[in-house]
Amino acid sequence: MRPLAVVDYGMGNLRSVAKAFERVGQAAEVTRDPERILGAPGVVLPGVGAFGACMANLGALGLREPVREAITAGRPFLGICLGMQLLFDESEEFGPIEGLHILPGRVVRFAPEPGRKVPHMGWNTLRLARPVPHMAGIADGAYVYFVHSYYPVPADPALVATTTPYGAEFASSVVRDNVFACQFHPEKSQAVGLRLLENFVQVARGRS
Repeated sequence: MRPLAVVDYGMGNLRSVAKAFERVGQAAEVTRDPERILGAPGVVLPGVGAFGACMANLGALGLREPVREAITAGRPFLGICLGMQLLFDESEEFGPIEGLHILPGRVVRFAPEPGRKVPHMGWNTLRLARPVPHMAGIADGAYVYFVHSYYPVPADPALVATTTPYGAEFASSVVRDNVFACQFHPEKSQAVGLRLLENFVQVARGRS
């Protein structure tokens, strides 16, 4: 299969995501070329940093529409961490700031709570809300790695693929049609994360 496209908007852990795909035997190209994004068998949007800065960079580089078009065209799409949050309508981080309007809902900050540190950082568990191909072979209760202060609240509960307890339960991954997105970092989540990336590759191969 041709290389996946890792969207390069000048922020985030792009190379580590590409290298993680290489570890499961799939080439991934870090690119900001709209034609390569639209022509790739699968598209990955990673993210680290502030929601507003990422949206501004996507706009300045002319990447908002290519990302939307790739999703609309049915390309298998993976959003990671901030790349998940950007898919929603808006974020309250220094905002509200508009997102990509791919998924209905908004991004909110963890409320202060005794015994709960913000940011949520480190290993935590996944609770499977429903079976999805991206989570095949990953056990309920598996540990993955998080670093975030904000999280999406989907307007449609049917979008939720997994939840994670941190005080209250929050949606740690979502799925709709060709889109899967996770708040945790699969590239930092060792065997469980690599299995998720491998599953995404299998989904992309099935559609290519």
